[in-house]
Amino acid sequence: MFGPDFVFGSATASYQIEGAVAADGRRPSIWDTYSHTPGKVWNGDTGDVACDHYNRLDEDLDIMASLGLDSYRFSVAWPRIVPEGTGAVNQPGIDFYSRLVDGLLERGITPVATLYHWDLPQTLEDAGGWPARATAEAFADYAAVVGRALGDRVATWTTLNEPWCSAYLGYGSGAHAPGRTDGADALAAVHHLNLAHGLGVQALRSVVTNEPDYSVTLNFHVLRGEGETGPAAMQKIDALANRAFTHPILKGEYPADLIAQTAEVTDWAFVRPGDLEAINQPLDVLGVNYYSTARVRLWDGVSPRQNSDGHKDMGGSPWPGASDVEFVPQPGPYTDMGWNIEPAGLDELLGALHEEFPGLPLMITENGAAFADTVTDAGDIHDPDRIDYLHRHLAAVHRAIARGVDVRGYFVWSLFDNFEWGYGYSKRFGIVRVDYDTLQRTPKDSAGWFAELVASHRLHA
Repeated sequence: MFGPDFVFGSATASYQIEGAVAADGRRPSIWDTYSHTPGKVWNGDTGDVACDHYNRLDEDLDIMASLGLDSYRFSVAWPRIVPEGTGAVNQPGIDFYSRLVDGLLERGITPVATLYHWDLPQTLEDAGGWPARATAEAFADYAAVVGRALGDRVATWTTLNEPWCSAYLGYGSGAHAPGRTDGADALAAVHHLNLAHGLGVQALRSVVTNEPDYSVTLNFHVLRGEGETGPAAMQKIDALANRAFTHPILKGEYPADLIAQTAEVTDWAFVRPGDLEAINQPLDVLGVNYYSTARVRLWDGVSPRQNSDGHKDMGGSPWPGASDVEFVPQPGPYTDMGWNIEPAGLDELLGALHEEFPGLPLMITENGAAFADTVTDAGDIHDPDRIDYLHRHLAAVHRAIARGVDVRGYFVWSLFDNFEWGYGYSKRFGIVRVDYDTLQRTPKDSAGWFAELVASHRLHA
């Protein structure tokens, strides 16, 4: 049984569901450019239409209400609000999100707004992107615009979603937009994303008129060591994947071992006096995204280097300064993404965060699974694997709470099947199916299961 104040919700991201990429003044983002570049996304898929959420807002809000969601986590598309990244504000974009927030409130659903879920205006990328300091400064201005528009109604503001992906997959490995493969750029992007978070929180606080919670969402890497060199490999990856964000954001410092192990890649001269103080803003809740674990060891330098880190190989590395670490395959079972299913990893992660950052409430802002759903002749979608996945991970959350970990809620990823970044429309994470030919929405069995959980606050078989 979850407590009466525990929040059950679902989450989406703007580029993954909205479509309408040229409507009402929206300009291109890096994901528009990347997805239209041949060879970058499976099947040549793009987010041009996606789930057409922009044009089907009321229908989608009604689906959320039918599931009884306590809360909905959405992201705001920067190119809809400030189309060129800086300068002129686009009122139709603001109007859309204002309608969204009002529609949620009218249905008794609490709005949780994420300011950045990877769709950087292309103009800012052309001027340097996240490796450039000016992008962090532009983000603060954008945050203030959105804060002024919605800052009387949004309950929780999340600055960034998974900056690890934005920095390392976008600028290191090339698996995400904008598709660069430069380790120094990736580490500069890490810092400027952290700086954007801090400046963004300050900007929001200066303009909002209600009393919201402030947050950031990080995708934590729960690591397993393989053999004698496992612990050393774990420390290296933990520095890049986790502590590169938690330490500046929550402690006001970069880890010394991170600086040392990446010295061959960058001198960190982009960190200026006052930056860490700006980044280290008090938070009300920490967003936790969790899907799977990773197994690492030091590479022997002779055998073929294994790279089973769960991400597409596009030629670069998302691990600058850790070329001597290899990711080895893990035992199954696996989701359709090829990610291992290990609910114990979530339990472990929540406990570790509670121990390291006592007093900081946690929120599961994403957890879910892609499976190859089958539609019956009657039009039903039976997805027992997804239900089992959700059940087992929510049981892990419940165990953590029982041990005293302050977990405030759980957002299933995702509300809808959607554009799954470099995998296009080939992977389905939704509890609601979207037919990409007709755009018809059909709740899966997992949606009914989740609705029952929301209503009862009790895990059921």
